[in-house]
This record gives sequence, C-alpha cells and structure tokens, in this order.
Amino acid sequence: MKVMPRNATIVGLIVLAAVCVATHRPIHAQNQPAATATVEKLRFHHVHLNSVNPTAAAEYYPKPFALSATKTTFNGFEAVKTGNVYLLFTKVAATPQNELTGPQTSVWHFGWNTPNSRQYDERFRAMGLQIAQMWDAADGKLVDMSSDTLPGLPTQEQILEMREKGTQPTREGGFGYLRGPDGAMIENAQSGTTERFNHVHMYHEHPECAMQWYVTHLGATRPQGRGAAAGAAAAPAADCHTKLYAPPTWPSFAKTGFVRDPSGGVSFDDISISIRPWPGGGLVSTRGKIVDHWALSTADLSATVTRLKGEGVKFLEEIHPWGTTRAAMIEGPDRIAIELVEVK
Repeated sequence: MKVMPRNATIVGLIVLAAVCVATHRPIHAQNQPAATATVEKLRFHHVHLNSVNPTAAAEYYPKPFALSATKTTFNGFEAVKTGNVYLLFTKVAATPQNELTGPQTSVWHFGWNTPNSRQYDERFRAMGLQIAQMWDAADGKLVDMSSDTLPGLPTQEQILEMREKGTQPTREGGFGYLRGPDGAMIENAQSGTTERFNHVHMYHEHPECAMQWYVTHLGATRPQGRGAAAGAAAAPAADCHTKLYAPPTWPSFAKTGFVRDPSGGVSFDDISISIRPWPGGGLVSTRGKIVDHWALSTADLSATVTRLKGEGVKFLEEIHPWGTTRAAMIEGPDRIAIELVEVK
C-alpha cells in the first residue's frame, strides 16, 4: 500500500499507458536457466545511501525511530543500526539525485513498521520533521496519511462514487512518509506492536520476473499473503512479463494517481523486498543516487560469486577488500545494484 513519488508529467504518461499493452524489454539474466545448485543462505545486511553530510544523516534516523535506530559506525562508515540491519552513508560532494530531482531508479523508498502510525506522524510534525504529503484524489488535497483518504486505495471513479454515498476516511492507522536527509523517502506504516525497520520498496517493470530472479539467484522466499503476488508454492507463469497494468489509484504523490498492480514481494529473513510495477521501463542505475544499493551477506563470498557467474548474473564489481572483510557487487532486474558482503 504505497504511492509513487514522481513528477506529474511523467506519471501522466504512465497512466495513459496503464491499461494498454506495451512493448517490454526482458530483464537481464531473466532468461537464464534456473540455478541447479542449492542457493546458500543470504541475509539482508544494509542499505547504502549517498549523503553530503553522513554524520548529520546518521543522527537523523534515531529521532523519528528512537525505539529501533541507533547512530553508530560500521566498517569505516557513519551508520545507523536498526535490528540486524545497517544504514550506511558515503560522503558525496553534491546532493544525490532522488525521484524528485532526477530519473527514477528501481529503489523507491525504505521504511519502518510502527505500532501507531498516526501518533508517529503527529510526533514527527511536533519535532519539525518534513512530511512527504500525498494527494487524496485527482481533484483533491494533500494529506499526511493514507487513512486521511477514502478507504481501499480507490480509483478516481470509485472516489466519486464513495463521495456520493457519503463515505468518510477512517483516520485510523495507515501509511505515510518522511522526507529525510538528502531527500531520502522513508515510510511509516502501521503494522504489529513493535517499531522496526522492515522493508525496501522497489519498482520493477515486470514484478513477476523480478520476484523469480530474486528467488532463483539469491534464494529469497515468497511469503504467503499480503505483499506477495503468489504463494510460496505457486508455479511461475510461462511468461512473467507484464502485459497489462491496473488503472491508477490514490493516495498518490502525483495528482494523476499511482499504478499499484501487478505487485508482489520477496523476503530475506524478516526484511521484505516489496515490489510495485513501473510501466514502460527506463529505470536507471542506482549507483550514485540517493540509495546507491542494498546488500546481502554470505558466509562464503568466493562460492557465492562462482555460483552467480555460472548463472549468468552481471557483476558490477569483482571481489575486493571492504574494510575488515570482502565484498562484490552485482546488478539485478531494472539495474538495481546489490552488494554481496562476506560475514563469517
């Protein structure tokens, strides 16, 4: 249940194509045969951001998420530790591009689950933190939370029908966003009873193809229920390439709405890689942008690299020293950079 932060002109073009059959490019390595060897256990390790002021960026996150985020350092980087995951920051000379200032990458945002998202939003405002507001309809207004909009992630037609019936927003729970250091997009989504970092949200032109790639090459799991387009035991479709996208719905960062389906997700341990569709392709590399890459850890980097090369996965960086350990970098669907870190 997320929304698309995107220039309205671009989104408008996407919406026009949302119900049309489009020409799609295949995802890199998607047509490679499935791995024959058992995929070793890979764990979610960190999200790596570029920042003009890494110290200030690391100091920011414990403010909105004081129960689960702690400023620290890791392997020579300014860092935030949240659960078993890190946010790492590399210093850059100029503010890195995000979805408002440059072309879109496959990384949309990352975020936390919170036990009462509206109370968190109220606290964020009291602290003077910047809220990234959303439109509640094509002819509507800007709001903080999804629960400030009519329920059910409706289309504009459904919104008009609900208005006629007198339907009102629930104003209970829901999701909203912070605009953090360097323009990072950070979600606050109500779920469960514990504040915790829980996901990276991706755009993929063909969500089913991307999910199959993450499972085949990185051993991700496809959870049952919400956040997965199909159950863990579901057989892959003969052709995973998306032929039709759903009409746009609200709330949305663009007044023209947000194409939400087909969607899905995979998980590494308790961290979700959530996926929304990106009609039309053209996503650029994450390298050098606000979220440069995210990373997984492996106990045997040499073996993991050998396996992935045998499967035809593209490498951006070969094995190299990384602080007190070693790392390599691969490229996944829609040019997402994924670091592989050795953790014995």
